[in-house]
This record gives sequence, structure tokens and C-alpha cells, in this order.
Amino acid sequence: MKLKKTLIATGVAAIVLSCATNPFSGKKTMAFVSNDQLFPTSFAQYNQFLSENKVVTGTADANMVTRVGQKIAKAAERYLDANGYQGYLNDYKWEYNLVNDETVNAWCMPGGKIVVYTGILPVTKSEAGLAAVVGHEVAHALANHGQQRMSAAYVQQGVALAGNVALSGDQKSLDIFNQAYGVGSQVGVMLPFSRSHETEADEIGLYLMAIAGYNPDEAAELWKRMNSLGGEAPPEMLSTHPSNESRIANLTALAPKAKAEAAKFEVTSFK
Repeated sequence: MKLKKTLIATGVAAIVLSCATNPFSGKKTMAFVSNDQLFPTSFAQYNQFLSENKVVTGTADANMVTRVGQKIAKAAERYLDANGYQGYLNDYKWEYNLVNDETVNAWCMPGGKIVVYTGILPVTKSEAGLAAVVGHEVAHALANHGQQRMSAAYVQQGVALAGNVALSGDQKSLDIFNQAYGVGSQVGVMLPFSRSHETEADEIGLYLMAIAGYNPDEAAELWKRMNSLGGEAPPEMLSTHPSNESRIANLTALAPKAKAEAAKFEVTSFK
């Protein structure tokens, strides 16, 4: 009973402190770390990363990264303004850099700091393929997924601490709790939480690339190429990302909706 009350109290505190709103879903999200705190740290880490890696400038590929990033950022601003979130991006400091690294990856840090690795360009193949990648990464930043994951980690640690305190006089129950919570919170909460972020970023990114004038059909094609790279992946249940097959099916189904969304902004032809 004591454990139950402690866990309920922890959950209520988490809800009360959740004060951010996802501008795409309208849902309340956990925000134990404000953007005022998060963004300066993000910007400093981004600058440090750039100083320690080889940034490619002045090439056709580097210019493409900048061009695509700017179009996606503009599409995000148009979408947010049209949906009642004027000024949402005021604190974002957009920056787009191509980094010489054979890793097949790209990312966007909180506040709009984007990096694309040269290793992903053979997979993206085209500007539209790159837009699918950048749109997805920008979506993570716009939906404050980094902020939510940090907040979720605080809750996870808090519940674990509460459980240990509540069961401190019963070593057997404490051992069972720690074993179950260590696995259960990861597989049952944190991993699905991450997968839901990836799926949401896919959808938002698809809309953004379409509004920016890029063909959203290319997103599924990109992931087909990703899938063809091979390599072992964990079962979807134990992964922070959806399976490639799930992702391809979802993107294919969402593409017509993305085109319809773009049409609201008088974008009806795509690159």
C-alpha cells in the first residue's frame, strides 16, 4: 500500500509539472527542462561538435544541405503560423552543416541545429530523399522530443527511487521490484516512448517536406534503400525505432495525407 501511494504521488507530480504542448498533436507533454535551459546547452554542444569534426563547405552537396534545411525550416514556420503557433520558432537558431563522416546518419539538436553526414548522401540519392531525412530530424526538434525524453528519464529515475525507499525494509520484495522495474520500464515504457517519437517524427517530417515542395512518396523509397543496406537489427519490441518494414508501410499510407496538407498551402507539384 505504501509503495502504491508513493508511485501514485510520483505520477501525479509528473502530470502537474507537464506544461508543454506539442504543436502538431495538441497534446500536453512532459517538460521538466525548459527550452530556456535546453537550447543554450544544445547550441554549445553543437558548436563543440563542429569544432571537432570536418565540416564540408562550398560544395554542391553542402549547398544542397543548406538549401533543403532552409526550405524545411520555412515549411515549419508556415505550418505553425497557420495553426495558431505564431512565434513558436522565435528561439530556434537554424543552422545546417554537412560533416565528412561515412556514418549513414543525420540529426537535429534541440533549437534547430542540423548535421548531415556525407555517408547518408548515397542513400538519399536526391534532394527529395535528403528532404525526407532532414524533415524527420527537424520534426524531432519541433515536437521537443529531446525535452520529453529527458523528462521521462527523470520520472523513470524518480519512480525507481520511490520504489527502493518504499521497500527498504523488505529485501526480497526490493530485489523483485528492481529486477522487474529495470526490464519493465525499458521495454514497457521507455522504448515504446522512443518508437512513438520516431513514428511521430516520420509523420511530421512527411508533412514538412511536402509543404516545402518535395514529393512525400520519396520518404518510403528512402527507407526501402535503407532497408536494403542490410545489417542485423533487434526485434521491433526491443528497439527504439520502428522496424524498417513498419516505417515503409506507415510512410506509404501517410503520403497522400501529406500531399493534401501541402495543398492547403497551395503546393500541388513536387520535386
